[in-house]
Amino acid sequence: MAERSKADRKASGKVKVAAVGDLHVQEDAQTSYRDLFGEVSREADILVLTGDLTNLGKPKEAELLAEDLRACSIPVVAVLGNHDYESGCVDQIAATLRQAGIYLLDGQATELMDVGFVGVKGFVGGFGSRMLGSFGEPAIKAMVAESVNEAMRLENAMRQVRAKRTLVVLHYAPIPETVAGEPPEIFPFLGSSRLAETIDRFKVSAVVHGHAHRGSYEGQTPGGAKVYNVAMHITKPTGRPYALLEI
Repeated sequence: MAERSKADRKASGKVKVAAVGDLHVQEDAQTSYRDLFGEVSREADILVLTGDLTNLGKPKEAELLAEDLRACSIPVVAVLGNHDYESGCVDQIAATLRQAGIYLLDGQATELMDVGFVGVKGFVGGFGSRMLGSFGEPAIKAMVAESVNEAMRLENAMRQVRAKRTLVVLHYAPIPETVAGEPPEIFPFLGSSRLAETIDRFKVSAVVHGHAHRGSYEGQTPGGAKVYNVAMHITKPTGRPYALLEI
């Protein structure tokens, strides 16, 4: 049945994307995602991972994830999250995942099955009129500069896309609606509207992100782009840890 549905999608030009974030793979290897990746391979055409792939940003964790991903027979697109930076080994983690065949995006775009995938990690900063401004101490200005830089890198990557359909892959949220459910005090640390402002300058099919484990599944940017929080812990229409989107 899954094979027939894939054939039907191919005939219609549709691509089914499975998206999930916040796997938090740990060194003790007590949790394996092999069965999940095998299931996703039967259900979807492409797998998207929205960051926090490792728990503490350790190279061994990335190696364990790469090993589990051998069970995935479809292309994998991913971005890193804040946890992947924790141990200062991000370059080694990125190299391990790329060697495993993952399309790891960090301010780049790639095209698969006539769909453009654009990815950045994103950063903190808050939402709407309450976004953190570049004023005061150098540390605050540095934080805002990082948030602006991630939005600019997203824009530069969007300009590379030639496909008619585009999926934006983030770790941090671009809108407050999909972090609703988290404590309001931490909203500014869950994402930034600067990402949504960039997204709304382009025609986008959908946006996926993670990071907000207790957030909400669906929302949209002010410009109308659909946004999905696909962190593993979020309840999804599939009833599974991953979302399924037809692009």
